[in-house]
Amino acid sequence: MGPEMSGDTTAVQGGRRISAHAVCTAIRDDIVSGTYQPGSRLTEELLARRYGVSRVPVREALRTLESEGFVTTRRHAGACVAQPSEREAADLLDIRALLEPLGAARAAQRRTEAHLKVLRGLVRLGRERAQHGRLGELPPLGDWFHETLAQASGSPSLAAMLVQLRRKTAWVYAPAPAPQPVPPGSARRPDPAARAVESWAEHGALVNAVARGDADRARALAAAHTERALAEYRLRRPIPVRASKHSVNTASGRN
Repeated sequence: MGPEMSGDTTAVQGGRRISAHAVCTAIRDDIVSGTYQPGSRLTEELLARRYGVSRVPVREALRTLESEGFVTTRRHAGACVAQPSEREAADLLDIRALLEPLGAARAAQRRTEAHLKVLRGLVRLGRERAQHGRLGELPPLGDWFHETLAQASGSPSLAAMLVQLRRKTAWVYAPAPAPQPVPPGSARRPDPAARAVESWAEHGALVNAVARGDADRARALAAAHTERALAEYRLRRPIPVRASKHSVNTASGRN
């Protein structure tokens, strides 16, 4: 017997309530991790079976993911994993370079003591992990750090955009399974362990500026940190993308 449904698109299975939000997070995580490749179909029936829910929360999750740009709906094919264009992939980096410094400046003006407590704790953990070479534990700490910093901006709209931009950048510029050769004349990739130590030192300096309420300093530090991070993304090839179409009518595109 399948899971029962409540009126708020929450599945009830085995005594557990599984919300559409949880299903959305699971599908998004699988898209970002590469479980579902760009262009692949996402059928409600198969997704419902995979996540142990009915098709109702899956349908709601797909609508949310389409609004975020991770999913697109094709005629006769239904929901599919989106294939960003070359221009959209490049724009992600440029938009982050503009918005992340703004978010840091707002955080310096609006943060709470609770935000600072979390940020300082994450910096302490991040530095410790980086210094001991435990690089595999750093990505979730980094995500938590930047999500908390975004929330400290005091702007739910800005925070949501920043979090979504980071997710989409991680997806579109996912690292290759094996190191790719660096073309002659290209910038050399930084040593991951050394860069991790530097990155968490930058996080610490940024938190200090936010704690002092120094918006200008926080903006400058965030701009420098973001540019270094985006430079590393630019050394990677984005996931298979569509060639950009130079068309006046862009109503069918999702950004």
